[in-house]
Amino acid sequence: MTNPAATELVAEPLDRGQRLRVWLGGLQPRRLSLRTRILLMFALGALLLSGFLAAAAYSFTRSSVVNQRDKSGIAQAYRNAQVAQNELSANNPSAQAAMDRLQSLGVATFAINYRGKWSTSSAKYTSDVIPPNLQNRVVGESTPSRMVTTIDGKAVLIIGIPLTVTEASYFEFVALDDASSTLNSVLLALLFAGFITTLAGALLGTVVASRAVRPLGDAAQAAKAIAGGRLDTRLEPTDDPDLRVLANSFNDMASALQARVERDARFASDVSHELRSPLMTLAASVEVMQARRDEMPERAQSALDLLVADVTRFQGLVEDLLEISRFDAGAIRLNLDDLLVAEFVRQAVAVSSVPTTPVQVTERAERVIIRGDRRRLARVVANLIDNARLHGGGGAEISVTEPEGEGEPLGHIWIAVEDHGSGVPLEERDLVFERFARGAVAGRRSTSDGAGLGLALVEEHVRMHGGRVWVEDRLDGEPGARFVLELPADEVGV
Repeated sequence: MTNPAATELVAEPLDRGQRLRVWLGGLQPRRLSLRTRILLMFALGALLLSGFLAAAAYSFTRSSVVNQRDKSGIAQAYRNAQVAQNELSANNPSAQAAMDRLQSLGVATFAINYRGKWSTSSAKYTSDVIPPNLQNRVVGESTPSRMVTTIDGKAVLIIGIPLTVTEASYFEFVALDDASSTLNSVLLALLFAGFITTLAGALLGTVVASRAVRPLGDAAQAAKAIAGGRLDTRLEPTDDPDLRVLANSFNDMASALQARVERDARFASDVSHELRSPLMTLAASVEVMQARRDEMPERAQSALDLLVADVTRFQGLVEDLLEISRFDAGAIRLNLDDLLVAEFVRQAVAVSSVPTTPVQVTERAERVIIRGDRRRLARVVANLIDNARLHGGGGAEISVTEPEGEGEPLGHIWIAVEDHGSGVPLEERDLVFERFARGAVAGRRSTSDGAGLGLALVEEHVRMHGGRVWVEDRLDGEPGARFVLELPADEVGV
């Protein structure tokens, strides 16, 4: 026969489109936090603003430097051209005389075309480096012109001026190295200023982000405090209209939650108190009936035994509910004493429901003392033994050991209760310590099982003593669960 449940669990294969969507979903970047997004927005804004200002400043500076260099070069070239023209207009004109005159005035880079012949001041600056179109405009068309070209990898401004009185043209070479150096210095300064501006924007974004998310941090701390049991925690009122809505809504929610929890706790306490009186009367009546048990027929005796068991279970349930209500009301006060842990555990086992439970204590644990409430810790041990008796196969072993890897001096002690049941699944190991939780198999248990408050009380008592409790598998690999209590401890004589 086909199992319908098994049929429903068969997964259909994904088609190509579904696989692609799953793959693309896995490539989605993780969403950044609000603090990081604010920081990045400020840093990016500062970077864009500084980049725009740097580009505008560099463009303006470059235009100013180039124009100034261009104007000064042209003015100087015209003055030098006038000197050359004066020399070429003399009684005995010669290009050499003009060159000597210019060189005596300190002009180092120039060339003269006189009646079709070239004379240059340097072998580097010859007619070959003058672009043909510039030569044609100045020499052929007698039109003053200028052009920026590259000579030996350096930018050079060539200014060509026709000499109108003679058949000559004057060319002057103006190096632009100083302008390039100035522009490079300006560019470096602007880049450094942009870096500083971006860094300042990031710092400002950090400050603003911290102030912006502070209300969220306060709300998170308040929510954590409420989750920890401090139901009277509230957010401080604020004048900010946006944050006022958050604070008022949070406080209204906390007030409603506090009222609901207090109402439920008060209901459980009232019900427990109301049940104690008729329960005591019922227990007294059962004791009277037990005193005459031998006079009853066999069927009545069986019914009486069931009644005694249910009354005992009912009494335990009422006591657990009262204890839980005291926890919720914050009315629990510990009477702390110094307890020799090994002796205390043996005494607690002796008065439990299974006084024959074996107790193993390591040599070092025999000398360990704990500071705790004797009655409440004894209740913890008794609840764990009852849990093993009801759900752990009927038997249990207790061990008192120092934690694994505990160094000197000893800081904690472990009290472990192991049973022989089926163990606790991983997904239920936190659930078993919640109120009224008995695990996935609770529905298959008899009505004699507990109400799911025993382990919840264990966790509450241990937490109040500054310890913790958890459940794990048995260390010897056998089936069963191992409940471990970890309590603060001191070693005698240390």
